[in-house]
Amino acid sequence: MKKKHLYQPFELHVSDMEHWNERPLKYQFFEIVQIIEGEGTRIVNENKFSYSKGSIFLFTPLDCRGFESCVRTRFCSIRFSNVFLEQYKSKQERERVIQWLQQLENIFTHHNRFEQLLIKYESDCKIISSLINNMIEEYNNKKSYYDENLQHLVTLVLNIISRNVLRREITLSNTRTEEPLINKILVYLHQHIYYPEKLRIKYLAEHFNLSSNYMGEYFKKLTGESLHCYITQYKMNIIEQRLTYSEYSIGQIVDELGFSDESHLSRQFKKHSGMTPADFRRNKVKANN
Repeated sequence: MKKKHLYQPFELHVSDMEHWNERPLKYQFFEIVQIIEGEGTRIVNENKFSYSKGSIFLFTPLDCRGFESCVRTRFCSIRFSNVFLEQYKSKQERERVIQWLQQLENIFTHHNRFEQLLIKYESDCKIISSLINNMIEEYNNKKSYYDENLQHLVTLVLNIISRNVLRREITLSNTRTEEPLINKILVYLHQHIYYPEKLRIKYLAEHFNLSSNYMGEYFKKLTGESLHCYITQYKMNIIEQRLTYSEYSIGQIVDELGFSDESHLSRQFKKHSGMTPADFRRNKVKANN
């Protein structure tokens, strides 16, 4: 799958899109998209959802997304990395923001994989539209403190989108049909990727009431890849994020994702990318300069 990276913490652009000629890409950053005008289909993780004027949606890192427009489409795209929301903060504040972003990523990864996310309340749509207009103005004019203002505006938009997801969960919790087991497993893996002890076959089998032998067989049958490969690939993508957009040391990434030591992480990452984490980071710095 072809990937697209963001080489600065924040980008905003308003574009016309006659046709989406590229294959869907796996982007390595968060993206808020508002449809200013037009109609068509958005593609996310091999699912297709229609869009129209006023549609607002959010993609997380690791989502594969693209568009198919049937009516000339104009949209605003707001792209940002984790490091954008961590700037200008104390260590304690950064840790809180990182935890918040992880929670957001869990919520939206689930919705982008399994169902369409809709902004339920018209008042929230109006608030988000107003905030996005303010972002466009701040980004274009770049007056004093514009970067801090952009941080606050992005955070407000994410909070409003998030509460629509949570409200929808509460509304549907007693009415929707039982979610397929594989969906529950995938969501669980995303939510617990930072807790290695909860990703072991035995632990997973007990949690989902399956035998240890059948756990791996079931996962591969439904996803086409082994449980170990899926978890490893997900971790490697997170490491790429940290190396590209954060100032995390290799040791901090080791602790965050539960590797035994730096050598263990380096060996795994080199198998994945063909280079060591240090070389990967140096290459990204060179590409950005």
